Order: sequence, then C-alpha cells, then structure tokens
Amino acid sequence: MARTSGEYLILPIINQQLEYKHQAMTSNTVETLNERLLYAIDSGDLETYRELCDPSLTAFEPEALGNLVEGLGFHETYFGSPASGKRKSSVRAPHIRLLGDTAVVAYVRLVQSTTIDGQHSTTAFEETRIWHKTGDGWKNVHFHRSNVCLLYTSDAADASLRVDLGGRRIIK
Repeated sequence: MARTSGEYLILPIINQQLEYKHQAMTSNTVETLNERLLYAIDSGDLETYRELCDPSLTAFEPEALGNLVEGLGFHETYFGSPASGKRKSSVRAPHIRLLGDTAVVAYVRLVQSTTIDGQHSTTAFEETRIWHKTGDGWKNVHFHRSNVCLLYTSDAADASLRVDLGGRRIIK
C-alpha cells in the first residue's frame, strides 16, 4: 500500500517525538541512579555502591592526590571506616548528556555534614560522572570530582557581568 504525502510528513515527527520521550526517560533514569549512588555514599551503603558501580570504575578525586584511582578497593576503604557523623549530598545544576549507551552527568555537589560532636559544615565539589548502559543496566564507570574554588571578585555581585558569588562566569 502506497503512503500519502501526509504520512511522509507525520512519521518523522512521530519518530522524533518518540526519541525525545526516550531521551527524557533515560535522563530521568540516570539522574535517579546518580542520586541513589550519592545516597549510598553518604549513608555508607557499600552493597548499593557496588551494585551501581562497574568493578573497573576509574576516578580522579581530591583524596587520591592527583592519581587515577582504578577499581573499587580505594573507595571501599572509606566505607569500612567508622562513622564520623551524618552527611547529605545535594545536587545543584545537573546537566545530563546522552551519547548512545553512555551518559555524562555534570553538576555541583554540596555535601552537608555533622560531626559526632555536633559541628556542621558544607563542602562544594564540581563532579562529573560517566554512566554506561550494559546488559545489567546502567553502571557508573568513571567520575571526576574537584573541590570548588570560591574566588570572590569585585564583580561577583554585578549581575550584569553574569558572575555568581563563587566568582565563576555564567555562560549562556
């Protein structure tokens, strides 16, 4: 059966709408898994951490002092340490980019913590996590975490220069 000219116009639009819906669902899935991973880190849940991370996970992070960390052993050490109080991560300004069966999630992570003696602190990190979809679902395969350098500048309060209070230029 031959298609009409209207069908040739509608089918690409329907396919495009389905692709957008698939990307939105995948983005939501990756964002939820990322939040679940951060909760596992904050609560010391090593089982969930292992479930969400690939065994060959690689990372650059402040604790590694400039060295590339390979595997889960380095991180498992922190899970085995005695609890030093409560902590909670919040994700700010997440940006998710889907590249086929890979997702890149970049964001600022705020970690609020309370020590056993009741002292409060908040630390900010710039964090990027790479997720890869396998037969077992999405796995975190790499992350890069850096301390945020809060550089206050004289133009930090000048909204017209599009600079936030951390001194970073906001590019739009």
